[in-house]
Amino acid sequence: MPATHKPARQPQSFRPQPWPQPWKDRRIEVVLGNLLRAGVLISAAVVLWGASIYLFRHADEPANYRVFKGEPSEFRTIPGVVRSVISGQGRGWIQLGLLLLIATPIARVASSIVGFALERDRLYVAFTLTVFVILLYSLLGSGLGV
Repeated sequence: MPATHKPARQPQSFRPQPWPQPWKDRRIEVVLGNLLRAGVLISAAVVLWGASIYLFRHADEPANYRVFKGEPSEFRTIPGVVRSVISGQGRGWIQLGLLLLIATPIARVASSIVGFALERDRLYVAFTLTVFVILLYSLLGSGLGV
């Protein structure tokens, strides 16, 4: 069987894209994917840092599984978590990492609003704003007495 020859590819001239490039679906997906990836990695690093602090300070304490101790009240509010992080408590760093993990999808939704607005897609801006308001209400609404 004779070998078939493919025609040689014609070199294409390099045309630099204008900067900034227009926001398109693929670019928004890449930016949002990187945002989610970074949020998860940063929160994991913060939790790992807090766990190492906690284990370094409390490794020799025996665990008592007969009595359930809930989370101290200082870790139930954002200002309390920030105070415990400033004071160097490992549990505060762990809580901060978990707060960052919770904030990651909220930041994704907020970034989606910006992306859809740059695309001038009003319908998706409206839908995403609705989701954003529902997320914020579910997190903050109970504390507002609403």
